[in-house]
This record gives sequence, C-alpha cells and structure tokens, in this order.
Amino acid sequence: MIKLYIGNKNYSSWSMRPWVLLKQAGIDFEEVMVRFDSFDSSSQFKTTLAALSPTGKVPLLVDGDLAVWDTLAIAEYVAEEFPNLQLWPADKAARARARSVCAEMHAGFTGLRGNCPMNIEASLPDVGALIWRDKAAVRADVARLSAMWEELLTQYSGPMLFGHFTVADAYFAPVCARLKTYALPVSPAVAAYVERVLALPGVQAWIDGALAEKDFLDFEEPYRLKR
Repeated sequence: MIKLYIGNKNYSSWSMRPWVLLKQAGIDFEEVMVRFDSFDSSSQFKTTLAALSPTGKVPLLVDGDLAVWDTLAIAEYVAEEFPNLQLWPADKAARARARSVCAEMHAGFTGLRGNCPMNIEASLPDVGALIWRDKAAVRADVARLSAMWEELLTQYSGPMLFGHFTVADAYFAPVCARLKTYALPVSPAVAAYVERVLALPGVQAWIDGALAEKDFLDFEEPYRLKR
C-alpha cells in the first residue's frame, strides 16, 4: 500500500494537498504523521524524513522501494498510477491549464502564504482585517486567485475548477482554509467555491483530523500565544 508521510494537519498546507487528493479520489493509502517538533537538522522530524528522502521534508509518498517528494511530483505519479480516476482533466487544453494553475500555486502567492500561514483550528478575522489593510501583496494574491477561480468556474461550469474534482482543487484546498481562517474578503462566487471545497468529504476528513490534534506549536503561531 502507498504510504504518505505528512506533518501536522493543522499547519501543513503542503501535506494537505496530496492527502486530500488521495482521500477524495478514494485511493487507499497509509498515513504516517511526523510531528513538527522543529526543523533543525537534529530534530526528530528531520531525522525521520532524512532517512527516506534527500529533502527531509513532507509530503513524501512511498510506494514500495520508490520515494516521491514534492507535491507536484506526487500528484503526477498518482494520476499516472490511477488514470481511470481522471485526476487531471481529460481534455488536453484543460489539462494544460490545470497544470499551469497548480504550478502557479506551487511557485507563487508568497504574500498570502507568508502573511497568512495555514491554521485550520484558528479563527482570526481581526488579524485578517489588519493583514488585508496593511499587506498589498495579500490583496494582490487574493485578487489573482479570485480572477483565476471565477474564470475557471465559468469556463468549465463548476462545481469544481475544471468541472469535476481534480488535482487543481486539492492544490487549492489549503488556500480555501486560509481564506476562511482569516476571513479575507472575496466575491460571492469565490466564497461559494471555498465552501464547496471545504465541504468535500476528503477535505472535511483532513479538517476533522486537524481539529483532533490539539497540538499547539508556538513556532507555527505568529498571531497567538495559546489556543
């Protein structure tokens, strides 16, 4: 069985992407959670992961003797292993577009990611209001996301970005969680998409797991001293 190594569900946005992809697609896998004790080279987290991959990071997919790291590589591997699930759109142009927006997420939106770290358990609307007021990069990232999502939802008629659930929706699931945590202002169409993504069984299962952790990590909490 495939193994997927992940970090804390409350904080690890990168882990969330392949986990949700596998879960929502109905693919059996074994979850191995490696707690974020710290990211020092001598930490238990780094020691555990360094023995399995050269990056020492999560997520990491292990299939037999094969280790696949990086979310895009994992998504491509899973899509190739389970072609009948159409985890990328069947249409060539749509498939290229889906890969493009995933790559854009992978490399970009640093304003949103840096100022609004994922924290599923938290509700931080007041923090979000200050970030929105003071951080132009966050406003620009949300504007780009909104334009992208609205265009795709219109072009492919929803309810997901490319009609049915694909890698792209799994890739943006942590963004949806961020928008909710920080209550960032978005259009009604974007807000509706966020709610649809958060209601997906695979996403809800991740959220339930995050809420059950009850593991407050101060180095992941720039805005709170305690839960």
